[in-house]
Amino acid sequence: MSSEAKNILDTAERELSSLYPEYPEKMKTNPDRKKLDWELCNQGAISEADLISIYARASGLEAKDEEEVRDREVVQFPGISADYLINSVCLPVSWTDDAMELFVSEPYTLGKMSYFIKSLYGRKVSFSLARRSILERKIHTVYEKPVDEKVNESSQFLQSGDSEEALRNLASEAAIVRLVNELFTRAIESGASDIHIEPEETRLIVRFRIDGVLHLILTTPLSQYPAIVSRIKLIGGLNIAERRLPQDGRTNLKLGRYDVDVRISTIPTMNGESVVLRLLRKDTSYDLKNIGMNDNIRGEFEKLISLPYGIILVVGPTGSGKTTTLYGAMSMLNTMERKIITIEDPVEYKMSGLSQMQVNPKIGLDFASGLRHIVRQDPDVILVGEIRDKETAEIAIHASLTGHLVLSTLHTNDAAGAISRLIDIGVEGFLISSSLKAVISQRLIRKICVKCHGKGTEHETGKCKVCSGTGFKGRTGIYELLSISDEIASAISKSSDSSTVFNLARKQGMKTIIEDGNEKVAAGITTESEIARVTINV
Repeated sequence: MSSEAKNILDTAERELSSLYPEYPEKMKTNPDRKKLDWELCNQGAISEADLISIYARASGLEAKDEEEVRDREVVQFPGISADYLINSVCLPVSWTDDAMELFVSEPYTLGKMSYFIKSLYGRKVSFSLARRSILERKIHTVYEKPVDEKVNESSQFLQSGDSEEALRNLASEAAIVRLVNELFTRAIESGASDIHIEPEETRLIVRFRIDGVLHLILTTPLSQYPAIVSRIKLIGGLNIAERRLPQDGRTNLKLGRYDVDVRISTIPTMNGESVVLRLLRKDTSYDLKNIGMNDNIRGEFEKLISLPYGIILVVGPTGSGKTTTLYGAMSMLNTMERKIITIEDPVEYKMSGLSQMQVNPKIGLDFASGLRHIVRQDPDVILVGEIRDKETAEIAIHASLTGHLVLSTLHTNDAAGAISRLIDIGVEGFLISSSLKAVISQRLIRKICVKCHGKGTEHETGKCKVCSGTGFKGRTGIYELLSISDEIASAISKSSDSSTVFNLARKQGMKTIIEDGNEKVAAGITTESEIARVTINV
């Protein structure tokens, strides 16, 4: 073994042992380093991103990202079969009179591969690293069967009523395990909230929802669709043989240093099952200081949630950050002196110190029935995931009138609209006026990328790698806080409409959500078009 090869082995072992302390012990029973590393990667003990970074540092080779691999043309080398490339997971990308370039997935066999190519072609060879799952996708894209054959194979599979055992075998193939693990890792690294896996007539597409917007991440042959969906169902504990009915599941994933809860939803479509996975990071911050509230709004909101009783509502459309705001409030209130109980559908975030209940309509446990039992548990604070009907609203109001602080959400476009919404579902105005303390309306806006300053490009590298060329990276909130004064309470008790309540609030100094957004534009945090995009219905 050359000194260079030994140095690669030693450096990789040292770094892998630091990341995964059981690594030296594993080596005793599995001396094949290449095989051991990928087994640990498949098991989720080490993420593929961490593994390729360690390989790059150990070997001194450059690690290519997916875009660089995808954009390179594959060179056909005479004498090297597709089977060799598939088995070796290497990709030839350059061929000149005296040199060749290969993308490889690991550094352990560089000497052997270099000797083979020199012997065969008499040329020098240079190497770059790339994630194995990325190379496998590229290789299969180049060397797989024509599209019409793949579609026929997939159609036969979907119509043949395969046994559960056959589906499990498909889902357990190493390449599929790596591909699905890679999807999860990439989604987490990019800050995606959801993964969408959607079959079309001739292909399978995967999209990530990043900062509230869907982005196409990859397309893959339709022939891989059954195995990918079966793998995800297996992870989520779903019935992998059932393709005719919608299914829901939940699981926890540990991929290297990442630990996430995953909610899984499948529905049957004309082309097969559509799968959506919601990713819930366990390291999410619940600090009200970190969600975009300015000092004035946050200060007033913190005073309101410190009240001993009453109702506080957080309103906005789906995906506007309402649950994060509620849990920011819970984080502040979560002390040994308070009993806090939540009822949610589903429980998205787990927080120590809270008693969290999930509704289950199948056994008759809905928001209303759950609330009735919660008030008998002597709570100080109650979090209701959503007020959907008159019964839930009235129970929540009665709980607030008997000495409990109740926080919940409504789907309305602005703060004043929450009052009209409660009246519309049948709640009496005098009950609302006597219990409601405040309504906070919110939206999530994308922040301008600090690397490219919103341009989406960099002079040196072209497309900005931080924001993937979008010009935005990360999100923050914009807010509108309506505090219920005596004058506003009087108007509510008379069942006044939302415009009357809004005008009274404006006279008392309420800042609108658009004004809060414009302040963030002036501060260089976001753009006017982004504010217009999220406030179009306000």
